[in-house]
Amino acid sequence: MIRFHLDVHMNNSGVLHTMADEVRAGLTATPKFLSPKYFYNEAGSQLFEQISQLPEYYPTRMEHGLLADIADDLMSTLRPQELVELGSGSSTKTRLLLDAPSNPDHLKLYIPFDVSVSIVNEAAEDLLEHYPFLSVHGVVGDFGQHLERIPEPQGHRLVLFLGSTIGNMHHDERIDFLTSIRNVMGDDGRLLLGVDQVKDTSVLEAAYNDTQGVTAEFNLNILEVLNQGLHADFQPSAFTHRAFFNKAESRIEMHLVSESSQNVTVKDAGLTVHMEQGESIWTESSYKFTQDSTAEMLAESGLELVNWYTDEARLFGLALAKPA
Repeated sequence: MIRFHLDVHMNNSGVLHTMADEVRAGLTATPKFLSPKYFYNEAGSQLFEQISQLPEYYPTRMEHGLLADIADDLMSTLRPQELVELGSGSSTKTRLLLDAPSNPDHLKLYIPFDVSVSIVNEAAEDLLEHYPFLSVHGVVGDFGQHLERIPEPQGHRLVLFLGSTIGNMHHDERIDFLTSIRNVMGDDGRLLLGVDQVKDTSVLEAAYNDTQGVTAEFNLNILEVLNQGLHADFQPSAFTHRAFFNKAESRIEMHLVSESSQNVTVKDAGLTVHMEQGESIWTESSYKFTQDSTAEMLAESGLELVNWYTDEARLFGLALAKPA
């Protein structure tokens, strides 16, 4: 029996073409912005791993703890035959669910969805070694474009979208995306969604302005991604990291602020960008939710909140949803 299959729906050429179009649109907008998905080249991924271990950055620890607490009950109650993970990365958190004692009796297929062929291959190799009851069907694509390429359900399916990545999307993007997930789940499927919760502003802002400066380095690295990918000539040292909580919009905003008046060329996007002193490039939004606002978001997407899991301090939440 073949236990591993890989579908690749994008390659490096496709990534760069999409990147040029999106960067051109963002840097000619008012205000200027970049998509946070371009944080994650190799250096950016390593920096985020460092961020996740920082004392100020609670989401990774909180989500890991919640998953560990609910894994056995969740998997034995739902008894999914298929597990789909969007933005799977190294599938580290997923292992908390895969280790549930009941899994060999019902779980047959894991479908990791990620932009990186190498990450999916590496994760699959390790998972197949440690979980002999499991087959892996990897899908490489952009979940903004290729969700429909995920194979149709062949049994009860649990979809995972963890890490509070939903918070990086603005309202209409979130609803469109969750509606697409609704179509991937199947009529009897479930979604487990990670969301960062509204809390004291000082706690939120500290998580994005760590004392070691790792988040600042991570933010500035997106300029190096543009330099490498699109032959731009950004000087990261000419920008300063700024992150703050926009209470009215319930979101953390991350910006790169130009320290002087300057021109930057993005060769492969056919673009020269002028930056005024003090002008910023908006690199990330991270929306924060309550249980009620999460339920409203799900309802707008054709989904219904079934269970809400949170820690004692209500820092982070996991929402279990089903088709409405």
